[in-house]
Amino acid sequence: MKILNLDFQRLSHDSFRIAGSKVVYTDPFRLKEQDKADIILLSHEHFDHLNREDLEKVCTPETKIFASPLCADGLKGVIAAGISYLTPGGKAAADSVEIEAVPAYNVNKFREPGKAFHPQGEPRLGFVLLMNGTRVYYAGDTDFIPEMKSIHCDIALLPVSGTYVMTPEEAAEAVGALKPKIAVPMHYGAIVGADEDARKFKSLVKTCQVEIL
Repeated sequence: MKILNLDFQRLSHDSFRIAGSKVVYTDPFRLKEQDKADIILLSHEHFDHLNREDLEKVCTPETKIFASPLCADGLKGVIAAGISYLTPGGKAAADSVEIEAVPAYNVNKFREPGKAFHPQGEPRLGFVLLMNGTRVYYAGDTDFIPEMKSIHCDIALLPVSGTYVMTPEEAAEAVGALKPKIAVPMHYGAIVGADEDARKFKSLVKTCQVEIL
């Protein structure tokens, strides 16, 4: 689907194929087809974000990978043009595409008291991608966090399923802070969450267009 001037496909869970001057994949997972990615963004090491079988369906010797340092063990032996590890605030570029790593963590989602699924202070990431003049925020696995108030984007890809990430209500609050032109729900329909979460998110957002892919 064309969103602004970029082509988007939501493939599964948090996996998107974003095509402009380059072909970018986010957290490849449960991919049905082979493809060639110019850039792969890996937010963290969990199996539904760093999956070697799916990664290798789109990674070629010409692909550049930008990842959390937590992905280092899982990327051992991967053949790519380069693997760059970023921490929040880190910036990089692949030809005309600019990439910035931003924080992603939980504030109220815990596997047990005091132990978050995605703890603050560990380098799990979201990304801000600038391609063809359009800024895309890929939030990764996160709650609504204060850092979102300083993120500028045209398109926001936001998790909505709760349990490990924002609920639809929290994601709608995040839209209010981010002020994108278009929001796209993700992180549902695979590990946790359902289409209803995406529809509920859309019904709650009043300040921008919402596209369910």
